[in-house]
Amino acid sequence: MTSSTVMNYDIENDDSFTQPVGRWSVLYYGSGHMLNDITAACWFTYLLLFLTDIGLSPRGAAAVMLSGQIADGFATIFIGELIDRFGHFKIWHGAGSVLVAVSFSSVFGGCMPCRILSTSTLKVETISYCVFAAIFNVGWAATQVAHMSMVNCITLNSTSRVVLTSCRNAFTMVANLSLYAIAFIVFSVSTAKTHADLENQYRWIAYSSIFIGCCFVGIFLSRTEEPRLKMGLRGNSHARISWAYWFKKILYYQVALVYMLTRLVVNVSQAYLAFYVINDLRMGQSAKALVPAIIYICSFIVSILLQEMAWTGQRLKAYYSAGGVLWVFCGAGILILPMNMSAFMLLE
Repeated sequence: MTSSTVMNYDIENDDSFTQPVGRWSVLYYGSGHMLNDITAACWFTYLLLFLTDIGLSPRGAAAVMLSGQIADGFATIFIGELIDRFGHFKIWHGAGSVLVAVSFSSVFGGCMPCRILSTSTLKVETISYCVFAAIFNVGWAATQVAHMSMVNCITLNSTSRVVLTSCRNAFTMVANLSLYAIAFIVFSVSTAKTHADLENQYRWIAYSSIFIGCCFVGIFLSRTEEPRLKMGLRGNSHARISWAYWFKKILYYQVALVYMLTRLVVNVSQAYLAFYVINDLRMGQSAKALVPAIIYICSFIVSILLQEMAWTGQRLKAYYSAGGVLWVFCGAGILILPMNMSAFMLLE
């Protein structure tokens, strides 16, 4: 019997890996994605609005967002492969968190290369924001992949794995609501009379989000141990499935297409909602935080109710289709909503 097989046998028979994970350990783990969640909520809700407000063209703002998404797509694949090969989850998580904090503050903190080069041309600003957007999404991907992949390496207990994932999702809710609470306070307390005031509003939101997120990252890194289960799983006798295997499965494309279209709807709606309530409906500045918060709270309540149901294949398809139809009708209602009826936006 080889040493790796012995190690794998010992770990799989170690009670510490089959027993339920403690409550505090679950909370410490769940807090690790707080920085990613709160900055992502700010990113998709306010980035385009911020960039256009400070003078970038709509095309330039779109290029900044696109550069970040492209970097995220490639980084997720490569970082996932590197973590799978070499492990060291906490190192990847910590490094990614540093990139997220630095690049996020650089985007909302103004054009750093412009100050260094003593120039403020539109081209330099756009390139600068594109670079920092790409760095932000690379760091975001590293933190996300490292944090998510830790679950299966922390414990062999299937119930604890579900609890860890649920706690992570709960902190996502906390992060989103915290962001919108901060934004609501900033937009309500301060009035943007000048261009500088407008930039300061977004900087307060961004810096407050980074501070809160970094506090939770510190708790995660200091209180969560590096998973030891990864070492044993490398000696597992099961053959590793090639990445090309999934491209031969029709179900892979079906799930990917449904998820991609759903995320597309969510991200586009989140990115342009602030534009709509301010520029089209002429609502108050606080509506940029209040409307997204109400939408998020309602979706969270519905998701809790749906989790209590017994799901079958037919019921899943029926509810998914009903949700899509409801979204289309509500979206159409929002688009034709007159300016003098903007209060109904909160109901839709």
